[in-house]
Amino acid sequence: MELRQLRYFVKVCELRSMGRAALELGVVTSALSQQISRLESELSTRLLRRSSTGVAPTDAGLAFLQQAQLTLRHADEAMRAAQQARLSGHVSVGLAPTTAAVLGIPLMQAMQARYPDVRLHLVESLSGNLAAMLQSRQLDLAVLFKTDTPRRWSIEPLLDESLFVLAATPLPQRPTTAKVRLAQLAELPLIMPSAGHGLRATLTAAFERVRIVPTVVAEIDGLALLMDAVRAGFGATIQPGAALSRQPRNEVSSSRITDAHVGRRNLLVSLSDDELSPAALAARVVLADTARTLVMEGRWAGATLLEN
Repeated sequence: MELRQLRYFVKVCELRSMGRAALELGVVTSALSQQISRLESELSTRLLRRSSTGVAPTDAGLAFLQQAQLTLRHADEAMRAAQQARLSGHVSVGLAPTTAAVLGIPLMQAMQARYPDVRLHLVESLSGNLAAMLQSRQLDLAVLFKTDTPRRWSIEPLLDESLFVLAATPLPQRPTTAKVRLAQLAELPLIMPSAGHGLRATLTAAFERVRIVPTVVAEIDGLALLMDAVRAGFGATIQPGAALSRQPRNEVSSSRITDAHVGRRNLLVSLSDDELSPAALAARVVLADTARTLVMEGRWAGATLLEN
């Protein structure tokens, strides 16, 4: 099997036409078709379904296409790294909004300092969305909070986060102590993420455990708008300490929730090592190192490091 054959196959799948693929690749259609047939013979399976309207990958072809794209990407990055005599390439990293608030810029700074030729693509989205993107290989790695882990993923426990009640200082019902328990929050007007959000599910279960029905006055799924509403005095919210990273310290008060099992675990999740490019493997190490440094320096509020 040759890289050339993989490139031919991927191009045919992209264009769904032997003729157009041959034209773009600069080869004659018969030569392209012959290379695809050799590839199918070597794999002992049909990769393409041919018809009068074009070609489309079979089920086996779709599975092979995914791996072929990864192989070509790694080969291209390895070639660039060898040519430049230092690590280069591209890596995609997913962070939830609260995580991005505290980790995003330090990660960019650390990658720029260690691997200036690696192009970093940061994606900010909800943990569930990031897991789906990782599953579809749109991301190389991500910080997730909960996942039904496919066996091919690599999981590294990163840190635990305490949760805090965050409120504008003028809000009359806000807790006035540094620590608080869920049982004290029954009358507190809360602005919460919607039911599909992982943090909301965690908090709903926690409130049920102490037999409290929280007073939810609004649901907002965007962190920036949610914190705007908190600062405007519409209610308090419950978030990890990282949510304070972008907030003016004199406008929002925080009280740590001390109930057992009320918190959030951060997991560094990536594709398996054999699927990651050298750039992605390096970025995974840098991300973990950066997170640990932020915690040890007291720059990640409410975070506690986990042993691997």
